[in-house]
Amino acid sequence: MAVLAGIHPVREALRAGRPLERVTIARGAAGARLQEIIELCRQAGVPVRFEPREALDRMARNVPHQGVVAVAAAAPAASLEDVLPLAGLIVVLDGVEDPHNLGAILRTAYAAGATAVVAPERRAAGLTEAVAKAAAGALGLIPFVRVSNINRALERMKQAGFWIYGVDERGRQPYYEADYTDPAALVFGGEGKGLHELTRKRCDFLVRIPMTGQIASLNVSVAAGIVLFDWRRRMKPPEPPPAPAGA
Repeated sequence: MAVLAGIHPVREALRAGRPLERVTIARGAAGARLQEIIELCRQAGVPVRFEPREALDRMARNVPHQGVVAVAAAAPAASLEDVLPLAGLIVVLDGVEDPHNLGAILRTAYAAGATAVVAPERRAAGLTEAVAKAAAGALGLIPFVRVSNINRALERMKQAGFWIYGVDERGRQPYYEADYTDPAALVFGGEGKGLHELTRKRCDFLVRIPMTGQIASLNVSVAAGIVLFDWRRRMKPPEPPPAPAGA
C-alpha cells in the first residue's frame, strides 16, 4: 500500500482530493499545520487515528514524517446518498476487519448483482492493496461506502424504503425462507463476533444459515456468498441460455 509521510505530502494529497484510506497522527503532536490536516480530513471524510510515534516510524519506514502519515486507498469511496437511489440490494458489513474477507465479499457482492457495499470507517478493513487483490477486479466495479456510524446508516436506509435483513446465527428464520423486498440491505457481522447488539436491533429480520455438527458459524465471506446468491436466485430473472452454435 502507498504511504505518504510528512505534513506537506499529506496536506497536498488531501487538498487534491486523492483517495486516502486513513491519516495517522502521532499522539501528543500538535501545531497549526497538523490541525489543518485534521480539518481537511474531516471535510473529506478521511478517518484520523492517533497512535504512538513508534507506530508511525514503522509505517513510514523511518522516512521523516513530522508526526503524520497517510495511507492511500486502492480506490475512492462513494457516499451513502450516492447509492441509495440505486435501490436493489446493499451489503452492509458490521466490522469486517480482514482485508481478504472484505475483498472476497466485494467480489461476491458484485457477481451476485448487489448495488453497493457499506462498511464503517473505524474497526474495519479499508480499501488497501490486499483488498484490491482479493477483490480480483471488483473493487472498481461496485460502489464502496464508508460511514461513521453503521446504525445511523441503517436508519437512513430505512427512511429511503429499505428493509434490513441481518445474517446472524441467533436468527430464527433460515435464510432461504426470507421474503426479500426491493430495496433491501443484507447485514453481515465481523469475524468471530457476529452482529453487534445495536446493529441486531436495527434489523427488521434476522436470518441464519442452518449448520450441522459442532461448528456454529461460517467465515463471513463464505456466509455472504451463500446468502447473496440465494437472494440473486430468487430476486433476479434467470440468465438466458447461450445461443446454439450456428444460430
